[in-house]
Amino acid sequence: MPENKAVVAGVGMIPFAKAGHSDPYDVMGAEAARRALADAGVEYSAVQQAYTSYIYGDSTGGERTLYRVGMSGIPIINVHNNCSSGSTALFLARQAVESGVVDVALALGFEQMEANVEGRWPERPHPLEEFVKVVLAKQGMPEGGIPGAAFFYGAAGDQYVEERGIDPSVFAHITVKNRRHAANNPYAVFRDPLTVEDVLASRRISGPLTKFQCCPPTSGAAAAVVVSKEYAKRHGLRSDVVIAAQAMATDFPTTFEGDMKRLISYDMTAGASKEVYEHSGIGPEDVRVAELHDCFTTHEFLIYEALGLTPEGTAEKFVLDGQNTYGGKVVANPSGGLIARGHPIGATGLAQCAELVWQLRGQAEGRQVEGVTTALQHNVGLGGAAVVTMYQKVDA
Repeated sequence: MPENKAVVAGVGMIPFAKAGHSDPYDVMGAEAARRALADAGVEYSAVQQAYTSYIYGDSTGGERTLYRVGMSGIPIINVHNNCSSGSTALFLARQAVESGVVDVALALGFEQMEANVEGRWPERPHPLEEFVKVVLAKQGMPEGGIPGAAFFYGAAGDQYVEERGIDPSVFAHITVKNRRHAANNPYAVFRDPLTVEDVLASRRISGPLTKFQCCPPTSGAAAAVVVSKEYAKRHGLRSDVVIAAQAMATDFPTTFEGDMKRLISYDMTAGASKEVYEHSGIGPEDVRVAELHDCFTTHEFLIYEALGLTPEGTAEKFVLDGQNTYGGKVVANPSGGLIARGHPIGATGLAQCAELVWQLRGQAEGRQVEGVTTALQHNVGLGGAAVVTMYQKVDA
């Protein structure tokens, strides 16, 4: 492994909360940053650059938040990349370290959400306007007017059901699995179990999606301290978890050709994961634990195939055979994922990072996957960006 691979020296997060039931964003974010710094064993004064991610808030929210931790004059870059914002912050921190620009970088994500998350600038061109045109051409105008995110992911589920002839109730099994995993996660919002019948009986949202198959608006914060291998060695820091490879992809022309699964990130996910597998030398067959972007059950379902965790057309069997949980091929979302742990948008990618670092260290307690040496992360923002990251446990 090349010496310049970035080390994730410390991670930290706070328990997530339902929208409207949290501390202010700066309080949450500062606490997550302090926890990550303490976990790494470094002072804030050692951080040379910080990348802060959030999407519901005013500019320079990162500065306000980190000023609670320290004021050292360092560059603080605010990142806004829809639901992939947290992983984008990590991507930038990793690049800064691997390039040799800095030895220590902090990636911090936070979100103080409310139940109503309507767009803020209706008079301006909407970034997802072209996406909306594609789904309307395919599905028509939904009841209630212009579609929200659930309409996109519901349409992708409907298309898969039609093409493959599967029972749409299979999607509900993903919620049941993620709720079961979250029961062992003290950071998760929803830890109570659900049955398939419970999930299917909840309010219909769009296509095959019911309420319990959609991630909730959530508040929370998470952070990671990324350092160079040499810095970790020089300062006696923990260096046994590295970012073996990471890639970000944006949309291809195929996104807008009418295929619903491509509209919701299939191709950019496949492209980014291919790059990660090639650069890390680790294939999907080697992955035993993964944190995936399950904003809706239909998305997690499709992502199994996009990432190569199961061949195209086999996701139904993959789910029903329990290959996505403990005792199966890969434990997908041991944290409970976005559906059960929660989805505070700016923090989500860094919450995924924290979970996988804990898994690789053997610190995931009741949700620990045994014998983990590699871990895969997938985080997507429509509009769009897909970030795929491979972590690896190495000799310190």
